[in-house]
Amino acid sequence: MTTVPDVSAASITPVVVRLKLSLLRNGLRQSGGRRAAYIVSVVVALLVAALQLLGLIALRGNEHAAAVSLPLVAVLALGWAVMPLFFPSGDETLDPTRLVMLPLRPQPLVRALLVASLVGVGPLFTLCLLTGSVISVAHGATAWVTAVVGVVLALLVCVALARAVAAANIRLLSSRKGRDLAVLSGLVVAVGAQLVNFGAQRLGSSGGLSALDPAAEVLRWVPPASAIGAVDSASEGSYGSAVVQLALCGAALAGLLALWSRHLTRLMTSPDGSTLQAAEPAARERGSSGLGRLLPAGRTGTVMERSLRYVWRDPKTKAAWVTSLAIGLIVPVFNALQGTGSAYFACFAAGMLGIQMYNQFGQDTSAFWIVAMTISSTRDAYVELRGRALALLLITLPYATLVTVLTTALLGAWRQLPEVLGLSFALLGAMLATGAWSSARFPYSIPQEGYKNVAPGQAGLAWIAIFGGMVSAALLSAPVIALTIWLNVSADGDRWSWLLLPLGALYGALITLLGLRLAAPRTARRLPEILAAVSKG
Repeated sequence: MTTVPDVSAASITPVVVRLKLSLLRNGLRQSGGRRAAYIVSVVVALLVAALQLLGLIALRGNEHAAAVSLPLVAVLALGWAVMPLFFPSGDETLDPTRLVMLPLRPQPLVRALLVASLVGVGPLFTLCLLTGSVISVAHGATAWVTAVVGVVLALLVCVALARAVAAANIRLLSSRKGRDLAVLSGLVVAVGAQLVNFGAQRLGSSGGLSALDPAAEVLRWVPPASAIGAVDSASEGSYGSAVVQLALCGAALAGLLALWSRHLTRLMTSPDGSTLQAAEPAARERGSSGLGRLLPAGRTGTVMERSLRYVWRDPKTKAAWVTSLAIGLIVPVFNALQGTGSAYFACFAAGMLGIQMYNQFGQDTSAFWIVAMTISSTRDAYVELRGRALALLLITLPYATLVTVLTTALLGAWRQLPEVLGLSFALLGAMLATGAWSSARFPYSIPQEGYKNVAPGQAGLAWIAIFGGMVSAALLSAPVIALTIWLNVSADGDRWSWLLLPLGALYGALITLLGLRLAAPRTARRLPEILAAVSKG
């Protein structure tokens, strides 16, 4: 009887490391552009790491050095945790399902993959930050010995955390929902940048680094920041605390490795039932017409339901909507929290969502030919555009109202609520009108794969459609804007400012209907050109 040899970790580890290097080398051989992009990213990452290292070294001797180092390591670990979710294709060895057909045991494979994970720019970047963190807080021989152990433990915890998260979610990352999640990574970057900016401004207005001390006191007991906390404790002579903090980091590493091993075992011994699991909910959803029952009958309801399903299911459409929703809320609310905003910043929410009306047919991509076959007259085109506009309004109207109420509440500017809402509704109506016309006049294709939102050769059309439409919407909103300014400078303006709400809503509705009426005949006439443009990518 033939037996499968027991492959030890010592023999697996160099093979997996060479595999990692081969994948990296072969990937760079594909094109000169890819090599250039990789080299630039490496240089930028190392430059940022060097600057961070110098900055942390400069904190050495500062009484608040630990207050900076500990939150920095915690944020670094958070980045390692979410990195596999948003960049699943960044490392081919993150997918253990590629190894399921090989006679490998989970425990040796875990150790081999852990060592291979230390090869790359990410671990080097992390090592630089960890080194700078311990240098900023280490004082004395005992602290330096603790620092060596702490840096190794913290680095291994970060890598093991990324691997455990990837193994636990590999079925998701290889599915359509996983690709949706990767597309939304740009949203995380945008929101994260706003949060960092807000935190930096709050830190600058609260008296300096001492504001971080309470957070640091908690994080010094949370792995992997506890490894840096152990170095700080050893520097202060609290050797018992240092041992406990190192033990917490070691326990976290052991727990992550055990979790990773368990998920590897499940992946390598269980069948992939993702397709079967998805079939039943899909069948139930097809059998349910709950959404359809809430929408108008006829073509209008059908178009609305299709548009709303695109928002929920199509990765590019979903990413655009979620980004607009997030940024439209962040800008006015964060400015209001800082005390530097204005109630009129709430119009930003209506503007961000109004952009979604532009290039309506491009969102359908090549599937637009099915829609085009149902449009045989100007009336059909009008109903099609009206259904798409109503679907957008179904989300935008309550959202813009919510953001406006929240912004005015934070600023205490309740008197301005009616005029801001009226101005938002007028701006939204103008963007719906210009968006409908622009969709028929300047359609362009949106590639389904990758991160590009415009097909090659159509960037000019996209700029004209979006920015030209936004300028036109601002001009169409000029009557309501002028009335708002006049009432604010008038002596009796406060008595009549409430009229801006109904007037703005009425003006927005009328300008939307006018825009749809003007765009419908152009849409019906240009169906072949629109189909050719949106199918290009």
